[in-house]
Amino acid sequence: MNDKEIMENLLLTAKGVCDLYLHGSIESATPTVHQAFHSALDSALCMQSDIYQKMSEHGWYTTQQAQPQSIQQVKQKYAACC
Repeated sequence: MNDKEIMENLLLTAKGVCDLYLHGSIESATPTVHQAFHSALDSALCMQSDIYQKMSEHGWYTTQQAQPQSIQQVKQKYAACC
């Protein structure tokens, strides 16, 4: 397994953890439990961001710029339904 694959696995794991903490926060029954999940989520999001930054620096996670026409189409689509 190379460094890129390791980082991809770390990022996927971090995203999964964020999802779990988010649901734990939403579904928590008490303020104390909510705060614990919220704090854990915040830490996990920071970790996910750090992993993304490192991957981006190495060119392992690239993004594409959205075209203005595509953005307008999406805006029109959702403006019509709401």
